[in-house]
Amino acid sequence: MRAELKFAEELAKKAGLLLKAKFNQKHDITYKGDINIVTEADKMSEDLIIGEIIRVFPDHGILSEESPSITGSASARWIIDPLDGTTNYAHAFPVFCVSIALEIEDCAALGVTYDPMRNELFTAMRNNGAFLNGSKINVSAINNLTRSLLATGFPYDIRDSMENNLDYFNAMAIKVQAIRRAGAAALDLAYIAAGRFDGFWELKLKPWDTAAGSLIVQEAGGSISDMSGNNWNISSVGMIASNGLIHKQMLDILKKTRRG
Repeated sequence: MRAELKFAEELAKKAGLLLKAKFNQKHDITYKGDINIVTEADKMSEDLIIGEIIRVFPDHGILSEESPSITGSASARWIIDPLDGTTNYAHAFPVFCVSIALEIEDCAALGVTYDPMRNELFTAMRNNGAFLNGSKINVSAINNLTRSLLATGFPYDIRDSMENNLDYFNAMAIKVQAIRRAGAAALDLAYIAAGRFDGFWELKLKPWDTAAGSLIVQEAGGSISDMSGNNWNISSVGMIASNGLIHKQMLDILKKTRRG
């Protein structure tokens, strides 16, 4: 599996440097919804990643954000977000990343998240720990929600759906030290693993948002669950991720808000 990890690391860096090179250029933007966009850079990054996977692992499946899924003959599937933080990218806000995960028999085996603007490569391989640029990382030791820094995000249907996270945000904001909404869930999860955030929650995430980051968090000693506290999987409708020490405190607030 170390060969696959090295492949994913090099591929994420290659795609990330492509994105960085185009960052300050004018972008061709296509709207998938009122506020959900895709740029030509998304597609260029995705084409690069998919092309390399097909070349090196022709029997592997691929699930990616902007292209139809590919069913492979092997029990392995790559899950890709070629540009997480597209809205940030399109507005020249330098918070975005490339996220690549490999599943083996429906279980995440490795995850890679690369931030090209800071040259930060977050990696994990199951049962082998989590790393930032080769150095081992661990979640924070904050055990009091009042002292915690959390991250969250809002779904693209925020204008139309009552399930838009605003109620959870309002309830959580008065219980914690602060909340950040940076706009790239894969990076939020990487920051949990590195101890920069203490907790994270979000609704309506997609597999490519979370496949790599969820493994990186767990390998750094953190906890993952769905919004009810049950076991999380990439089909879950929401996620809570934390350092483990504040997980129940977060969950209690979210449960009370849902009941209310």
